[in-house]
Amino acid sequence: MAEYIPSTRDWVREQVELYEGSGGTDGTTLRDTGLPVIIVTNRGNQTGAVRKTPLMRVKDGNNYVLVGSQGGAPKNPVWVYNLRADNDVEVRDETNVYTMRVREVQDDAERTRLWDIAVEAFPPYAEYQNRTTRKIPVFVAEPA
Repeated sequence: MAEYIPSTRDWVREQVELYEGSGGTDGTTLRDTGLPVIIVTNRGNQTGAVRKTPLMRVKDGNNYVLVGSQGGAPKNPVWVYNLRADNDVEVRDETNVYTMRVREVQDDAERTRLWDIAVEAFPPYAEYQNRTTRKIPVFVAEPA
């Protein structure tokens, strides 16, 4: 198994440690918002190391919608490039852990439908898209 390299961002590292350290019973919401998050585990596209990222929990049936917003920053978050390079991930949703495969959504109709679900789950996504000129990437994680 590859080495796990924690995030250099304190809040991300702390959230992952709390979430996983509790077995998925603590740290399951985004800071003080009360909104649910999942932990996505994937491989770094350059290092091959294990990476773990808390993302908003957006569900579409048995699938998870992963939104590469990074708060509307001009560049994609690093995990977007990781998923483009290796589409096998693990999703931890509270105490449940799923082996999944991701795909980037290219079809406009599907993307619009999933984007609407994501904005309903986490309304700031709409504002984030307005902050940036890039088209925020949307992925679907499906049971492997």
